[in-house]
Amino acid sequence: MNQFWTNLRDGVESVSWFSEDELKASGGSKWERENPNYVPARSVLEDVGMFDAAFFGYNPREAELMDPQHRIFLESAWQALETAGYDPLTYQGLIGMYGGANLSTYMLNMASRPDLHDSLGNYELHYQIPVGNDKDSLATGVSYKLNLKGPSLTVQTFCSTALVATHLACQS
Repeated sequence: MNQFWTNLRDGVESVSWFSEDELKASGGSKWERENPNYVPARSVLEDVGMFDAAFFGYNPREAELMDPQHRIFLESAWQALETAGYDPLTYQGLIGMYGGANLSTYMLNMASRPDLHDSLGNYELHYQIPVGNDKDSLATGVSYKLNLKGPSLTVQTFCSTALVATHLACQS
């Protein structure tokens, strides 16, 4: 999170731009690549494997099955509380959680891997994967893991998700 703010302050581009070869290798369609409105750029999450599963009470397998968006959101929420000086275990007031995420392409990729399905049990397939990847469990999952007692709401409005979540949190 500190790097993000430093990049904003210093005008550093945080979006990755992809070459034609990189786009081909990623499996994007030719139609998409040749569309004049297509922008060959996106944010790339670095070091997604560096998540400290044990710190947040996850075992390594649970963390592996969890969407990196959820992992980073949880880490960012913890860091925000830490920076603000709030300990949810001892704080007597209410701390709310508002946020949003997009459809989990991580979960879609897992769904297309029969080798992964063969190695998973019923509990992992029907509980851990949905909870750790579904956008609807983002805010409540963080509230649960961080012991937050205030309102907890996941928002999804496509492009305005962060703005709407911030607005709702301020109104709350």
